[in-house]
Amino acid sequence: MTRIFAIAALSTTAFASIVATEPSLATPGQSGGASHAHPTASVAKVAAANKAATVEPAQQSFINAVQVYPYHEGTIYRVYTAPERVTDIALQPGEVLGAVASGDTVRWVIGDTTSGSGDTKRTHVLVKPFAAGLSTNLVITTDRRSYHLQLTSTGKTAMAGLSWSYPQDALIALERAQARAEAAAPVAAGLQLEQLDFNYAVSGDRPTWRPLRAFDDGRQTFIEFPATLAVGEAPPLFLVDGNGEAQLVNYRVKGRFYIVDRLFDVAELRLGTKEQTVVRVTRIAAEKRARRGS
Repeated sequence: MTRIFAIAALSTTAFASIVATEPSLATPGQSGGASHAHPTASVAKVAAANKAATVEPAQQSFINAVQVYPYHEGTIYRVYTAPERVTDIALQPGEVLGAVASGDTVRWVIGDTTSGSGDTKRTHVLVKPFAAGLSTNLVITTDRRSYHLQLTSTGKTAMAGLSWSYPQDALIALERAQARAEAAAPVAAGLQLEQLDFNYAVSGDRPTWRPLRAFDDGRQTFIEFPATLAVGEAPPLFLVDGNGEAQLVNYRVKGRFYIVDRLFDVAELRLGTKEQTVVRVTRIAAEKRARRGS
């Protein structure tokens, strides 16, 4: 079902009444302040900014009769319309319409409808001018973004429809897919569960990046972190010798794992300077050997 918007508009009489009751603004001379520069320069800057932000339909961006604009915040999108022709402005599937506002609600018919259902449900804002030679702006707000459009009416030629592509959303989706793939990928090729030694203890401070576990395959040591490691500063790894001396060790980062190309008895993850956070990773077998030797 198509809904026609009752967009708020002031009649000439109501507008005149409001103007009559508003207090007069004092001129610079009346207020005793310094005179201000003529607003012409500022108006010119606004006009130049609007012109630079306006994008026109491009032949290569049409899919059949629908113009697909790349969405960028703050861009003004040109829409060509014509009398007795409806132009369909299609929002992103799943996007929830908030409000629609137009500078001219008298000479334009503006409504909305939906297509599809569930995840594919899509809102369409429909516009139609009463005459050629009209121009106004249209602002559409949703639960995801706002759209700024410049409507222009011609004699006969109208855009059948327009929609948007969303490069930022595509980038986010790609990054999430890549993160899922990395999380699902094996930490190293050829690892056999029966060959892994999980006899490691994690002790010390409890930061958000505190390791979940550590294990080795007889050649390499793997330290597994929670997913929060990806959104914060990663701690460097130090090996601690029998005298308590710490030395920075080389390691690789793969997904949520630190991979050290050697075995160790004690290592520490340290982060910070004045108030240093320290988490110790100890091979339990090494502790037992130390106790037997004491």
